Order: sequence, then structure tokens, then C-alpha cells
Amino acid sequence: MKTKAIFNWSSGKDSALALYKTLQNPEIEIVSLLTSVNKQFNRISMHGVRAELLEQQAASIGLPLHKMEIPEMPTMEVYEDVMKKTLKQFTDKGVTHSIFGDIFLEDLRKYREDKLAEMQLKGIFPLWKIDTKDLIQEFINLGFKTIVTCVNERNLDKSFVGRVIDEQFIKDLPEDVDVCGENGEFHTFTFDGPIFSKPIDFEIGEIVYRKYEKPKTNSSNTACDTDDTTAFDFGFWYCDLLPK
Repeated sequence: MKTKAIFNWSSGKDSALALYKTLQNPEIEIVSLLTSVNKQFNRISMHGVRAELLEQQAASIGLPLHKMEIPEMPTMEVYEDVMKKTLKQFTDKGVTHSIFGDIFLEDLRKYREDKLAEMQLKGIFPLWKIDTKDLIQEFINLGFKTIVTCVNERNLDKSFVGRVIDEQFIKDLPEDVDVCGENGEFHTFTFDGPIFSKPIDFEIGEIVYRKYEKPKTNSSNTACDTDDTTAFDFGFWYCDLLPK
């Protein structure tokens, strides 16, 4: 009997590569993609990608999509309540595992596994501890194409947002920035590659700057690979992608 799992889909490159590897495993059945969407703006949390493009990705991949709607600035308690209610819908259908594209953040993995255990779920991490330089080369060599939709101003300037990741992009990254952005330096939208039946068509729109004010209560962006928007004392540059 196959292992039933949900796949935490962020729309970016790590998710795409992790999904590619998971689809090669005949013992795993992916019941649905799961993505956190900012309820106020109808965009993927942190990545800033419009839900319409997310839906096009799922259609091209050929998997069901469950959009988990999250308030603009959720507290940890609110986020975890929404997540538990969402996961229960899947466990009631026999889902036993949850798949993530995490690579090396130990605290994040422990948080995920602890929260999953509360729901009698286990985590699967197809990219875990693989060197990020090897991962990005594998990603490119497989024919994946991804565009940077968000950069953290602490790590990268405005010029990096809206760029497609290729060899030149990798060369241009500062030495202290992980090539997969695993520390939150940047986020991406994957629009073509071996998991898609057809490329996702879009136009590059406006580039905007946004800063999130600190709320009175704690927030978290560590609960899943489809992270909820949280508060920072620094800003982000976003590149809007317009569906064609």
C-alpha cells in the first residue's frame, strides 16, 4: 500500500525539486499540494505570488491544490489553529505524511516534526542535508526555470528581484548568501521544468518595497514550507508577476 502524503508547495524552486524527487518514488501517493495564501491579498505568503499563478502551477503539475488561507499578520496561535484544522481534513482521509523542501535548517525541521506529531503525522524531507550548490546545479540541469519574486534587503538589493536563476545569477550572489536562499535571502516562482505539462505564462509587473511592522503578539513563519507572513525590522523587495 502506498504512503499517502500532502506536499507543502511554496511555488518556488526547492518545492519544485523536492516534488520532482518525490514523484520518482512509486511508494508515495501525493494526495494534494498544500499552500499558505495571504487571505487579504490572495497571494502566496512571503513569495508574494498571485493565487491565479499558483492555480496554474497545480493544473500543469496535475495535482489537486488546497489553499490554506492565513490572515495578514497571524499570531502563532492563529496560524497553528488554522494548520491543525487543515491537517485534520487530510488525516481523516488517510494521509500519514507531510513533505517539505527544507534543506538544512535544524530548528525548522524540529518545529515541523513536533507539530506533525501532534496530528499523528510524519515528515518527509527529500532535499535534507544535500549541499545547496549541488541542488541548484541539479535544478538548472533538469531544465527547471524559476524567477526571483522576493528578496530580503538585508542580503540582496533590488537588482536581484525579477531575475531568472541561471549560472550568472549564481555568480552574482554575495558570498554570504546561500545559493538556494535557504536562510530566507530570497524566494522564487518556478514556471517551467520536468514536473510541468506546460510552462506557466506570465509578465513581469511592478517591483515594490514592503516592510512588516512588529505586532503586539508573536508571529511565526516557521510552521510550514508555505510560510505565513510575519513581522520583521527590515524590508523586502517584491516583483509582481502578472498572469497572461
